[in-house]
Amino acid sequence: MSKQAKVVVVGSSNTDMVVKSQKIPAPGETVIGGTFVLADGGKGANQAVAAARLGAQVTFIAKVGTDMFGDQAINHYRNEGINTDYIFRDPNHATGVALILVDAKGENLISVASGANEFLVPADVERAETVIASADVVVIQLETSLEILECTAKLAKKYHVPLILDPAPAPNTPLLPNILADIACIKPNESETERLTGIRVTDRVSAQQAADKLLDMGVKSVLITMGNEGGLLVEKHGNGEFLPAYQVKAIDTTAAGDAFSGALACGIAEGKTLSESARIANAVAALSVMRLGAQPSLPTKNELESFLKHSP
Repeated sequence: MSKQAKVVVVGSSNTDMVVKSQKIPAPGETVIGGTFVLADGGKGANQAVAAARLGAQVTFIAKVGTDMFGDQAINHYRNEGINTDYIFRDPNHATGVALILVDAKGENLISVASGANEFLVPADVERAETVIASADVVVIQLETSLEILECTAKLAKKYHVPLILDPAPAPNTPLLPNILADIACIKPNESETERLTGIRVTDRVSAQQAADKLLDMGVKSVLITMGNEGGLLVEKHGNGEFLPAYQVKAIDTTAAGDAFSGALACGIAEGKTLSESARIANAVAALSVMRLGAQPSLPTKNELESFLKHSP
């Protein structure tokens, strides 16, 4: 690594309560015999930890409650080497919580009580303007409000800092063209791509069509992830680069997308090309699905290097 990358992550912080069992219950069904894990999570937090473990200097902008879960989260992020100066405390709302069910194949079902995440406001982000100004890249998701996305996009544009948008969970309303024009790279999965474009992604051809539409909407580059099928990186119309996925045995896919986004941000912040960063992010995502839990599954730089050394 030639320099320590400066990454700012704006987003959610949750406490994850994970139960892994043979199957995910159907409505009204009880499934007995599972493993329980309590872990720090939230898409923003996962991405911040992912980038930090890969060696980036990370600042996390978020909001948690003044409860036990909030205390634990901030202590955990500090232990990961993350700057927590801009994690704000909300005395009126609890820290966000995610209830996660994972089956034997690693597929998951998630329900989130957003809590304090919903009350992160643009003024909070603006208080972090100096760190955004000095960042190499900014990452944001959609577990906070669209007003937070708009504010962050404006600040990133003001200081010519590339902005990565992980549009998860998929937005219920269309993203404004002025926001899309400020995004350096948007990284949706298949379902998020369909929500954004109306095009169902089933193969490389449909992924290319959807990516072209997103480029038409104003974003500068598109990276559509398709699980174990790999991904498609498109920076110019009709000229996509397919990124094959690593074939590993999945234990829990909960934070795979966040692992990818955090690694992508770290690579770009280090000065790597988007293609190089995406290929590294593929490996980080593959490593993450081999362990249970969101942040407990995120690999370190040494684990990544070992994996790359021994992978074809």
